[in-house]
Amino acid sequence: MTDFKDVGAPAATRVVCPDSPGLAFLAAAARAVRGRDCRGLDRVPTLGQRRPVRDGLRSETLVYDAAEEVLPVGLAARLDADAVAAWITGHYPADDYPAVVLGSAHGAAVHLAAALGAPWLPSGFTVTVPWPGGSPGDWEGAMDWGGVIADAIVAANPAVSVRQVHDPLLRGHLCGTTITLHVRWRTLPPAYRSFLARLRPGAGALMVRDIRTWPTLDLAPGHSFQLGSPVSGWAPDDYTMDNPLFRRTLAGLDEGTWTSPYLDAPRRCADQAGEAGFDHDLRRHTAPVHRVLYARPQALSIFVAEVYRRSLAGRAGGRHCAVTSGTLVDPGRVLAAGLVPYWCESASRQAADAAEWWLAGSAAFDAVTVVPQPPGLRCEAHAGARQWRSVAAFGRQQSTVDPVAMGRYPLFPLPTSHATSALAETTTGADVAEPLRLTTGDVLDALFDTGPTLGLLVS
Repeated sequence: MTDFKDVGAPAATRVVCPDSPGLAFLAAAARAVRGRDCRGLDRVPTLGQRRPVRDGLRSETLVYDAAEEVLPVGLAARLDADAVAAWITGHYPADDYPAVVLGSAHGAAVHLAAALGAPWLPSGFTVTVPWPGGSPGDWEGAMDWGGVIADAIVAANPAVSVRQVHDPLLRGHLCGTTITLHVRWRTLPPAYRSFLARLRPGAGALMVRDIRTWPTLDLAPGHSFQLGSPVSGWAPDDYTMDNPLFRRTLAGLDEGTWTSPYLDAPRRCADQAGEAGFDHDLRRHTAPVHRVLYARPQALSIFVAEVYRRSLAGRAGGRHCAVTSGTLVDPGRVLAAGLVPYWCESASRQAADAAEWWLAGSAAFDAVTVVPQPPGLRCEAHAGARQWRSVAAFGRQQSTVDPVAMGRYPLFPLPTSHATSALAETTTGADVAEPLRLTTGDVLDALFDTGPTLGLLVS
């Protein structure tokens, strides 16, 4: 039995996983709403650290580093989800805002919020805790260990659910030393309700939600387990030893065992979805609320890119597209430079394919700059350097793949601030006189006009 010591609640900065996309998006969105870029967000993700250490020792060193950064098991049961919500809204101190964007962690939603001059609020947050004696291949052991901790979190926070995710493709060696828990609010936390009262009269709320599904085990009330994730670009049945690409990935992690997954389990909304109750409760506490649901993350990325491009074209702009992935986002810099943002969920082949298809079917850009976040391990699920160069090649006059990202690719992820410097390198001219500013009406008109065609469900 895990021993949960009776200690005070940990600070929110200790609770939220420092490598999580949601944390990077929150920091970037809070800067963008103030007209700032992401300079200063210099923390290198754990998988990108210890680059000079030789391969034989690096994985052991990273395991030690990860254990230092996760939430100690003894503090997990003291986690206060309401306090985390208050910390999130504290990133936005202004007295009023013209709108708010909430929901799943999606980089394009953050770009949309920035153009609206609006905050972005996640519908949950990610927590990582140590897993002593674990291994990337022992997902059943991870489920047992994580189950005790997840149940303690739910018991202390009845208004949340916890989805545990075990995915060697996303966490690499860290998957064998840490447990990843997605804490999701079932209803609006009190701090969010108070924040909504600060919106300007008539200000709209845009709820963005991922509705992809995945085989999921319901282990206890409010606690479920998911093996693999659609973020990786793979399907559930790719996570088996019958898949030679997966076997090679495990071998690269010095892992040779893997129990066949539960492919016949019921499919539930996957890790990035959030809870439907959060969505429903939002409608009770503010109006108007509009929902945008997507089953393909690229659909939202295309929509936001097209809205930017169309709006910038009216100012004789919109000719330079910035393609980024993962936590490499800088909505403030994108607005200041008059760029068209396209966000890839990860460095997967699937995400890069979607970017290529969109660029191939769109009117050509004069310039395309690609800044891919290195995924942190070698795996055939990830796009290679040649494919990222292919994405950039759609620029008629200028095609750039960030050389720093490629120099660290695929093993060493970069800090969020690298998006700022990489985009500045390819936009050396003066920033636009007046950065793009959209209204809620602009966005809603575009959503109802083109959203369904792209596969977005808008209501």
